[in-house]
Amino acid sequence: MSGWSTHTGLAIALDQENVDTDQLIPARFMSTPRSEGYGQFLLNDLRRDEQGRSRGEHPLNRHPEATVLVSRRNFGSGSSREAAVYALVDFGIRAVLAPSFGDIFASNAVNNGLLPARLSEDVIDQIITQLGDTVEPASVDLQAQTISLFGETLNFEIDPTWRQKLVNGWDDIDLTQAHADAISDYRTRRAKQQPWIFPAGDGAG
Repeated sequence: MSGWSTHTGLAIALDQENVDTDQLIPARFMSTPRSEGYGQFLLNDLRRDEQGRSRGEHPLNRHPEATVLVSRRNFGSGSSREAAVYALVDFGIRAVLAPSFGDIFASNAVNNGLLPARLSEDVIDQIITQLGDTVEPASVDLQAQTISLFGETLNFEIDPTWRQKLVNGWDDIDLTQAHADAISDYRTRRAKQQPWIFPAGDGAG
């Protein structure tokens, strides 16, 4: 996965609280191979009617070119399905701005290069009001933890380790491997100090 430090795209409002993972991708689509792309299923039951026809009023149907999604609190709540993140990423979304996120969703997002940026409810409310039914150019800077929108620079919150993973394009395994030398050194020291804790023939001591 490629890392990134800055992104410039179009911001769009999804004026909805508690957008859960079942809404982001209904379970019936999760048997589809990832190679076919999950973007087509993003928010399917909100973007399409019972006959599968596109609902023209949905913001992502009006502006499928948007890459920064602004939504309300508790985004990504519900089940732990990582496919919800796949759907957003495959659709082209690079960042989601919201007051709060489902914990597992946020972790999955970072592991797949998607930024879950936390801003206060007041700031999100202001952005959604200003966006209305339109899109607006937005720039995201991971290192500075800022978003430029409507001529303003807004600060967002993200865990420093998550920021590091996004910038480097790392998942949890990559993050662990980045400390391989320190892990090896610790194992060597431990083997010398307490050799009896290692299985016979392990070679650590």
